[in-house]
Amino acid sequence: MKDEKDGKDAKDDSMRQLVSALRIFVILTLVTGLVYPLLVTGVAQLVFPHQANGSLIAVNGKVIGSELIGQPFAGPRYFWGRPSATTPAYNAAASTGSNLGPTNPALLDRVKADVERIQKAHPGKGPVPIDLVTASGSGLDPHISPAAAFYQVERVAAARGLDSTAVRRLVEEHVEGRTFGILGEPRVNVLELNLALEAAAAVVDPHPRPLSHTHSRPPGRGENEPAVSLPSVPSSASPSPGGRGVRVGEGDRGGEGPRRAR
Repeated sequence: MKDEKDGKDAKDDSMRQLVSALRIFVILTLVTGLVYPLLVTGVAQLVFPHQANGSLIAVNGKVIGSELIGQPFAGPRYFWGRPSATTPAYNAAASTGSNLGPTNPALLDRVKADVERIQKAHPGKGPVPIDLVTASGSGLDPHISPAAAFYQVERVAAARGLDSTAVRRLVEEHVEGRTFGILGEPRVNVLELNLALEAAAAVVDPHPRPLSHTHSRPPGRGENEPAVSLPSVPSSASPSPGGRGVRVGEGDRGGEGPRRAR
């Protein structure tokens, strides 16, 4: 009898533990899988809806990109961003770096070719800023250094028939400072800068060419390949990150490969 009672008590105890475990499982599933995500999503939508929805950039009601993901611009009329190791370039669904070391022949050959291409497009400009020929770790970096943006001013101004001083001032207006004043480096969002450039051109030319970019090749290798057309930007629609101009020296942002490409 005693053995039967002990066996029954052990069985009841096991059942109680099982029921308790199932209750905890259900409660934690509801809290972590439903309540917490809904709470965080609701707070995000109330406090910073723009960032919570992907920091999207829209022109004339049409989303044309994000502040967080770069785009490969083509042709001399636009500022160019960093190379991208994704396929196709700036593919947000396949973020990756090249994983090539600084002595890898494939990386050296690619950087050398890009340096020659960029120097050809900017005759007499001297050393190429490092971030114009090196990809970021994600392959999606939407920014370039102020040095890389200023390096391209004369080319863009000449291609658009604009005063280089005005284009340089536009770059200065789009230089974003360090986060909280201490984190990261000054930077320029390429998409926002090109949108502002298109808006500035609309003031001079009331019928500007539509903003275009291509995903079929690295930026700056000609204008004969097919491109995706984006809506033209009215002068009143220019997005601005609210940054202020800063004095830029010869330093540039780091990346894969050597300190400065020559």
